[in-house]
Amino acid sequence: MSGFRTPTGGRIDRTRPIAFSFDGRPVIGYRGDTLASALVAAGVTLTGRSFKYHRPRGIVTAGPEEPAALVTLGEGARREPNLPATTVELVDGLVAESQNRWPSLGLDLMAVNQLAAPVLAAGFYYKTFMGPGEKAWMGYEPFIRRAAGLGRAGREPDPDRYEGRHAFADIAVVGSGPAGLAAALAAGRSGARVLLIEQDFEAGGSLLAEPEGGVEAAWRARVLGEIASLPNVTLALRTTAFGLYDHMTLGLVERRDHERADPASGRARQVVVTLRAKAVVLATGAIERPLVFNNNDRPGVMLASAARTYLNRFGAAVGRRAVIVTNNDSAYRTAFDLADAGVAVAVADLRRGLDEFVRARALAKNVELLSGIAVVEAAGRGGVKQAVLAEYRGEGETPAFLLERREADTILVSGGWTPAVHLASHLGGRPHYREDIAAFVPGRLPAGIVAAGAAIGTFGLVSAIAEGEAAGRLAAGAADARVPSGSVPRPEVDAAETGDLRIEPAWHIRAPKKGKAFVDLQNDVTTSDVALAYREGYRSVEHLKRYTTLGMGTDQGKTSNVNALALMAGHRSVAVAEAGTTTFRPPFTPVAIGALAGRGIGRHFRPVRRSPLHDWHVRNGGEFIEAGPWLRAWYYHWAGATPADAYVREMEVVRRGVGIADVSTLGKIEVAGPDAAELLERVYVNGFRKLPVGKARYGVMLGDDGIVLDDGTTTRLSETSFFMTTTTAMAGEVMSWLEFLIETAWTDLDVHLTSLTDEWAGMAVAGPRSRDVLARALPGFDLSGEALGFMGAVDGHHEGVPVRVLRLSFSGELAYEVYCPADYGIALFEHILKAGEPEGIRPYGLEALASLRIEKGHVAGLELDHRNTLGDLGLARMASKAKPFVGRPLAGRPAHAGKDRWSLVGLESLEPGAPVRGGSILFAASDTIRGHGRGYITSVTWSTELNRTIALGLYEGGLAHEGEEIIAAFPLKDEQVRLRIVSPHFIDREGKRLNA
Repeated sequence: MSGFRTPTGGRIDRTRPIAFSFDGRPVIGYRGDTLASALVAAGVTLTGRSFKYHRPRGIVTAGPEEPAALVTLGEGARREPNLPATTVELVDGLVAESQNRWPSLGLDLMAVNQLAAPVLAAGFYYKTFMGPGEKAWMGYEPFIRRAAGLGRAGREPDPDRYEGRHAFADIAVVGSGPAGLAAALAAGRSGARVLLIEQDFEAGGSLLAEPEGGVEAAWRARVLGEIASLPNVTLALRTTAFGLYDHMTLGLVERRDHERADPASGRARQVVVTLRAKAVVLATGAIERPLVFNNNDRPGVMLASAARTYLNRFGAAVGRRAVIVTNNDSAYRTAFDLADAGVAVAVADLRRGLDEFVRARALAKNVELLSGIAVVEAAGRGGVKQAVLAEYRGEGETPAFLLERREADTILVSGGWTPAVHLASHLGGRPHYREDIAAFVPGRLPAGIVAAGAAIGTFGLVSAIAEGEAAGRLAAGAADARVPSGSVPRPEVDAAETGDLRIEPAWHIRAPKKGKAFVDLQNDVTTSDVALAYREGYRSVEHLKRYTTLGMGTDQGKTSNVNALALMAGHRSVAVAEAGTTTFRPPFTPVAIGALAGRGIGRHFRPVRRSPLHDWHVRNGGEFIEAGPWLRAWYYHWAGATPADAYVREMEVVRRGVGIADVSTLGKIEVAGPDAAELLERVYVNGFRKLPVGKARYGVMLGDDGIVLDDGTTTRLSETSFFMTTTTAMAGEVMSWLEFLIETAWTDLDVHLTSLTDEWAGMAVAGPRSRDVLARALPGFDLSGEALGFMGAVDGHHEGVPVRVLRLSFSGELAYEVYCPADYGIALFEHILKAGEPEGIRPYGLEALASLRIEKGHVAGLELDHRNTLGDLGLARMASKAKPFVGRPLAGRPAHAGKDRWSLVGLESLEPGAPVRGGSILFAASDTIRGHGRGYITSVTWSTELNRTIALGLYEGGLAHEGEEIIAAFPLKDEQVRLRIVSPHFIDREGKRLNA
């Protein structure tokens, strides 16, 4: 392909040159160019290498369906791969590079893959790289990934800003071609709010490929002018409708890449818009299909419509000697326009008996017509040099002889048109096949959604406008707007140009000799791959897709799917309609992950939650750690400069005297109503109906699957009111789960739930001297052992502030949990610290809190990982045998009660000083250290009581192995440590401390 810029013509602004670079080579384009059109005008033929074989590839299309000319834009952190050059709006200073080549585009050593083509056929990775050995694939995979692929993204964080927003319209019109413009104008005249959505940076769709000065261009300008005058109609350029969802909801991505805004400006690069409309018009147009023949992937083989677009819109001719091969009438527009531009054109039409009108125009424009002739091969290594012509004998037939080799620098193909049915199919409707256009069109559409124009197979300009107008009127009615009066103007086009394709389907133009004929140019899928899939039993179109990777690239098979489906139908000897289509899913074109995330990244992805006591921790030397969505005090500098030093001293304070910890992050739920006790009875495995007022009880919930969901304590405040606490990590999930149950399963229960997690501050006061401290801090409360025994609760006031005291222990020591409204949390915390000064009270953090519970043998988050049963955690005796509860049926499965299940054990290190790491895999002393072992360590700490490292873990058979020596292996660091299995309750098994 030896493209060049025409002296005049096109919609580009030749007074505004734009400098950019491609693979380091400086190139000049103009405002209004795309990257692809500027490369065509500069005579650039080779733009990339193919996915698998690294064959040379060039520009094939002029739109978002581009399968081959994928480029990487930008440098450093703003590097973005896999963008079709055909959709990149040219801006000054743009830096683009080709992909999937090494060391350079012109000399790609990985092209040696072509020699291995027989080995790299469809499904090769399933069959070729399975051995020797079970881990063989792990060795092959890095090399396969380096040999095949697309672009390389930057590794640095993206500095650009992305946003999301919601928008509303009465009518959304997708596509601004003839049908879309007519629909928007008709709907806009009704007074309804109309949003006209166009992915290009100019409105007009197929009209942009028409010559300037023609009746089509005049009609476009007239209609756009009236649309612009309507204040209720908005034109959204550079905006792609990537998905159509329930209730007339469209997903849009608005691109502002052309602005090249400085990230520091705060201007978003892309915005994802959730659009809700009352009615939707789909005027999404159609995509021209390639023809399949030998070497049809050579640079210089291009869609005929793309060549016309480059000529008339961008003033760029794709070559000087063009051979056009077609099976329908649409390619003749390209032939005649190229001839007018001085390009030598020959048309090889597979059909016989050409229309006399076409013959007359071809003669007048000096276009050579070859009837019943096909291009069977594109000759030339790095690009098209010749078109090999032969007599076409029909679909599936091999020509008897070669006619000639025709000199050409570009071969333009037109195999018919495929309506863009993607959006129309996103709601589950299956397209149906139309024999007259040899293509699939949308199936039945939901009420309020209407399609028009080429999107439903209407290719004539006047007909498409009429359909668009009718669609706009229907949409206005669906949106409860008045039906507009007057009609949309019609252009006066040549009566002979009806838009009738008169197509003769051709799915594979066979050649007398073997060669690679590509169906999917992006994933290097050939006709032989489709045949192989058929022979090996992958005959469903969904199986064909996955076995060959056909249509699984960034283009999602927009140019390849119909040809592939028809080929498989031929192998199966069924009609194309019977073969069906694959499933169309959003997005229509790729959407950047950054755009989907919007501002929801980093700290904005999941907002950090801070306890009511957070500011106090900051002022008093607290270091923080993330615990789920919360920032919690990890340790305090009073105890040490590092967590390893600090938590041990903090533990000692609790064990010897008294400490205070922030537990505000626990989930807190008020359960109130006549049936509050009944709800608890159903969700906890143990009983709560008879719990006395003023008493708390530890409870465990199961999921429907019989697996432990969460644990916590619940206190009865009155006959109809309970105060439930959950773990920090599961607060939201438990609240949602309970609400789901009472709104769906147990609608008969009279009960109400209120989350108090953010409303109440909580603090644990623990240690042998904790009663003395609280008695001094809260003189109005009777905290004696007789008045407030273990698991007791009392409500009261201190200086007019509501305070709740629960005698609970997570540490195993005499301990209390104290709650008050969040606004008073710091004041009460400081008051207790002041009162405890004589006892040497100190704050302790999350690390010490977790270590204290390990010594006591309490299970917590690391053991409650949604994989373990009550029996696994030593809690099976809690479950009532007299009442039903959520999860009970599946909790009783034999597999949940097997003696060989992993269950909770304590572990003591037998090697002082050796590191014992959480997550280590546990093996019996006689085992070979390999595989998943017999269990794993969940939690590890240094025990201040035992003066050694201890751990909790899950081990096959559990405490049946108490006293045995085992091995803890940590493969990541090649470490092994000897441990002994002991009871998980390392201290105070009798509970004397907490009952003091």
